[in-house]
Amino acid sequence: MTWTRLALALLARCLRSPAVGVSLVRVGWRFRRRDWFRRFPFLPLPSSEYLRWRMHTAYGRDDAVPPAEDLVRYARWATRES
Repeated sequence: MTWTRLALALLARCLRSPAVGVSLVRVGWRFRRRDWFRRFPFLPLPSSEYLRWRMHTAYGRDDAVPPAEDLVRYARWATRES
């Protein structure tokens, strides 16, 4: 799976269940890069170094792309108590 396919799969999940979309947005906001508004493309995205580290610690490879279900499950868990 590529990052584009992952984004499309997550978008489809958000359309089916808006609560999942809210959870994903809340978790995504937590992972944004500091001063994201000062660097092109001016989107609140995580840094590539941090993302590679997270994929390595979770999946054992820097270039891993997580399954959509893993991200949805984590987002639901992370926002359950918030």
